[in-house]
Amino acid sequence: MTKKKPDQVVYNEEKGKYDAALTPYATNLGAPAIVTDDVTTWKNSNISKVNHQFKTEYQELKAQYDKMMEQFEYNNLIYSAKFSFEPIVGAVYHLYKRGGGEPFLSLISPEECNWDFVGTFELKADKIWNRIDTPVDEEE
Repeated sequence: MTKKKPDQVVYNEEKGKYDAALTPYATNLGAPAIVTDDVTTWKNSNISKVNHQFKTEYQELKAQYDKMMEQFEYNNLIYSAKFSFEPIVGAVYHLYKRGGGEPFLSLISPEECNWDFVGTFELKADKIWNRIDTPVDEEE
């Protein structure tokens, strides 16, 4: 019968030797207490930073989406407008609305007429209309 070793003695029964120096924790009575770190503050501050990052990325994506939808709406309006000429890439055109609300495209600038002006656009090489004037609601 083997004699039981005291608790402060680290003896590995399987290996048959003393291995206190190999343990990942302190084994003598004078060793400092094992205390786990409180990471709550670290987690909370990083959660806040990550949430801010996601919110910023979301706002950037939303701004890009809003800009794309505005461009889509203007392109849809121009392509459904009346015009009796083939627009030239790089040329500037003006969009107006008739009394009944029907849109039409013209080469005549707003200073030369008194029609209901919608906006000034340029046709790009990719056949997308780009607004080159500032909308009235964005000037404020």
